[in-house]
Amino acid sequence: MSTALTLARPYARAAVSLAREQGRLSIWSDALGFAAMIAADESVASLLNSPSMSADAAITLLSPEGEVDADFLQFLRVLSANGRLPLLPEIATLFEQARAEAEKIVNVRVTSASAMDAAQVETISTALRRRFGSEIALTQAVDPDLIGGAIIDAGDVVIDGSVRGKLDRLRTTLAQ
Repeated sequence: MSTALTLARPYARAAVSLAREQGRLSIWSDALGFAAMIAADESVASLLNSPSMSADAAITLLSPEGEVDADFLQFLRVLSANGRLPLLPEIATLFEQARAEAEKIVNVRVTSASAMDAAQVETISTALRRRFGSEIALTQAVDPDLIGGAIIDAGDVVIDGSVRGKLDRLRTTLAQ
């Protein structure tokens, strides 16, 4: 996986740079997301690695319906020419990280013991906006094994306020 990320990184940087210059980050995000979803399918991945599949057929397969950005199609041609189409899922992931950074958005995943209501989500979002000084893109998950509380994962920052986490820390302290 790390090799794939290493290979994908320069392509993702080029895609972000081109999309940002054109003011089309959102359009590229959608197109890359679509292409990555198709490329991630196991049957398609084997086709992309097949010498019998032409570059034009691969680009047609990976292009979203309707009008497609000409520069995005050229980007797919470059990936095809360099045998890098299977890296589209990693490229899309790196692109989204760079896009969030450029748009000053912090992606946060909140895993709670039970479903949160709208007021709780807003309270957490407001506190995180103040802490990070950025907009927050919050996704929620429920894990009853947490017993109570929540875990907030904002990439480099993880706040474990779960009962399970507190019990684990107490167990570690008592064991020492």
